[in-house]
Amino acid sequence: MLCFKNGQRIAEVSLTDRAFHYGDGCFTTARLRNGRIELHDLHLARLNNANERLYLQADLKLIAQTLGEIHQFEAAASGTVKIILSRGDGQRGYSLPDHPADVWVFYYPQAVADFKYSIADSGILEQAIGLTMPNLAGLKSLNRIEQVMLKHEADQKGWAEALVMDVQGLIVEGVSSNCFIRINDTWITPELRYNGVHGVMRAEILSRMQSHGVQCVQRNVDLDEIPALQSVFFCNALNPMKIASSLNGAALNVQACTELFKTLKLNQIR
Repeated sequence: MLCFKNGQRIAEVSLTDRAFHYGDGCFTTARLRNGRIELHDLHLARLNNANERLYLQADLKLIAQTLGEIHQFEAAASGTVKIILSRGDGQRGYSLPDHPADVWVFYYPQAVADFKYSIADSGILEQAIGLTMPNLAGLKSLNRIEQVMLKHEADQKGWAEALVMDVQGLIVEGVSSNCFIRINDTWITPELRYNGVHGVMRAEILSRMQSHGVQCVQRNVDLDEIPALQSVFFCNALNPMKIASSLNGAALNVQACTELFKTLKLNQIR
């Protein structure tokens, strides 16, 4: 792993960094192929949005500079990058420091192949997530303790991914993914008005659905509709389709997902 702060390679984090004290910042995780971030524009839009809404004032041009630094270490750099915008050093207390946020880039080198779908059993977690402050809805902030607790439950049940409900009894997303659900032969993805993360792969899939004339409705899905679920898949920037072969032991239609994967050419994402 290589770590960079504001374009400079670094091996330590300040004890007064607000990311450590308050989770004060945001992040995105992306695939890097031959030195280029896949879905680059969507990742950058996510960071720009959070940068503005969280008053971070980070210089996002430092991301391109850092990728150039990574290129110096490895000419055809491929793997995973995690980009964190941290408010940076600050005094004790919640008041915002008066300086631009720091741009951190963590690079995890590994071979990167074309995307493939995966298939596994899944289910619905018992723990529910709360509602989010409206100004924070959809942002991928550094405050991910809910996902840590949800991942622990999913691991205990032997599920790589699982559906997550909120306190209103509405399906929101997966533990570390967005979700798409098929009911009455129509694809649905939760609208994420009150919580959840606006994922880059979700946005890419919605765009491809529109281009290919595949109907997809963004709306709430509640507990009463669970028995009507025909198919479920999860997606994030590192995997466009994790197909649920079953949900809490009830078999699901996998073919509808694999056909959609081929129609949208989700193996061809750059």
